[in-house]
Amino acid sequence: MQVKDAILSRHTVKAYEAGQTLPQEQVDTLLTWLHNSPSSVNSQPWHFVVASTPEGRDTIAQAATGTFAYNHPKIVDASHVIALCMRTDLDEAHLRAVLAQEEADGRFRAEGAREGQDKSRRSYVDLHRYVQRDMPQWMEKQVYLALGGLLLGAAMLGIDATPMEGFDGAALDQALKLRERGLTGVVLVALGRRSEKDFNAGLPKSRLPRETVFTHI
Repeated sequence: MQVKDAILSRHTVKAYEAGQTLPQEQVDTLLTWLHNSPSSVNSQPWHFVVASTPEGRDTIAQAATGTFAYNHPKIVDASHVIALCMRTDLDEAHLRAVLAQEEADGRFRAEGAREGQDKSRRSYVDLHRYVQRDMPQWMEKQVYLALGGLLLGAAMLGIDATPMEGFDGAALDQALKLRERGLTGVVLVALGRRSEKDFNAGLPKSRLPRETVFTHI
C-alpha cells in the first residue's frame, strides 16, 4: 500500500472481530517499526507492553471500567493491544545504557563523537528538568512520536487500529506493575480486524479546510 492510500484510508476502529489474530509476521514488522521510532536526542524514554493473549488483554482491560468502559470491548476483542509507556525520569542508568548501545551499534566513528553525544543529550535533559521543568511533558511527546509512526505503520500493513487515551492511568500502572519499574502508561493502541459493528468504517473523513489549517509564507 502506498503511503497516501494508507493515510486516506485509515480510521479509528470502534469495534473488533473477536478471535481474529493478526499474522505474527505482520506483528513483528510493526514492532520493528515501533522499536525504531525517533525521539529527541535519541533519548528513547519509553517502554511498550504488548498484550497478545486473552490474559494479557484482560490485564490491560482492568483500566477500562467505569467511565472508560466503552473501550473495554475494543481491548478484549482486538488481536493485540500495546500500552505505550514512558519513563518517570531519565536517570543516570538510562542515559548510560543509551550511550553504551549507541557505541555498540557503531555510531561513534569520529574522534570525540561519544563525548559530544553524551554532552548534548544531557544538556537537553538538564534543560527540561531544571530550566523548563517539563520533563514529563517532554518525554510524553516522544511517546506520541512513536504513536504516530505506529498508526501509519499499521495502516500500511492493512491492520486496523484504535489509539485510546480513555483509560484509568492509575489502574493501568497497577495492573501492569509499571511504577515499580519506573514507568507510567501514556496511551493504548488496539490492533486487529474490525467487525461489521465498526460504524466509523463507513463514515467519511472530516478535516478543517486546507486554507484554515495551512499558512504559506
